[in-house]
Amino acid sequence: MSKFKNIVERRAFVIQVKDYFFLFLGVMLYAIGFNAFILPERFVMGGVSGIASILYYAFGWTPGVMIWLINLGLLAIAFTALTRQFTIRTIVGVTMLSTLVSLFQWVFSMFPVITPGEDRFMHLVIGAMMSGAGLGLVFTHNGSTGGTDIVVALINKHSTMSIGRALQMVDIAIICSSYILFHSFEVIVYGVVFTLIASTMLDYVVNGSRQTVQFMIISKRYDVIADAINKEMHRGVTILNGEGWYSKKPVQVVMVLSRKYESQYVFNIIKAIDPNAMVSQTFCQGVFGEGFDKIK
Repeated sequence: MSKFKNIVERRAFVIQVKDYFFLFLGVMLYAIGFNAFILPERFVMGGVSGIASILYYAFGWTPGVMIWLINLGLLAIAFTALTRQFTIRTIVGVTMLSTLVSLFQWVFSMFPVITPGEDRFMHLVIGAMMSGAGLGLVFTHNGSTGGTDIVVALINKHSTMSIGRALQMVDIAIICSSYILFHSFEVIVYGVVFTLIASTMLDYVVNGSRQTVQFMIISKRYDVIADAINKEMHRGVTILNGEGWYSKKPVQVVMVLSRKYESQYVFNIIKAIDPNAMVSQTFCQGVFGEGFDKIK
């Protein structure tokens, strides 16, 4: 069991490192889309980044600095209303975002990748897709970039509304406020289109990670495997009584439902306990109930 415990602990460390890696990758993708395609075209997006961009267009204040300052108050909300782990990851995410936005603003001011006004709609689509995909990676790996993400996380925690839909409602209100500065409905329309594309991309990335798989495990050490999966992964396990048709002997089948991204963790547990176990893995169309999606 010590060997098994070491494997589980090592796997938990790898998962944590993987989460922070994809958090950094998602924030970087978001920052590139924001600085390379959004700021040069003077688009107004939602969220704290949208507020920071409005302040940049109006007063020339650095977006990266403003993102951090605006998030100070919202981080206090996250500290009292959300979990400690979420708050820590929010602080990490906000720090990454503020730093990378400032860095890439300097990079793309020196080496621009587009000519403003040349093909605004295409630039909008690219920027929105990169921003949405970046936020999707952040949410998928239990991170947050702060700002309205905190509000959305609270809504998603107490409501069945999708993350993308919640973002739309919050962001559209911010986008409409840009009329005070630009007095242009065209800017609002571009902002709404940006939000729709980004939120659709976000939902696509997040829902792709929510795919569920079913394991059927046949092993003489079924009880040890079931106990390990239940304790280490906090996943429910069902034992089915069966009979081998050839041997005519009773067998116990372990049935487990888990997220797709947890599949390798399940395989690691099985391999550590019984490398000769027979395992089948199938994808599920949908799984509803405790630990998975709510029945709507």
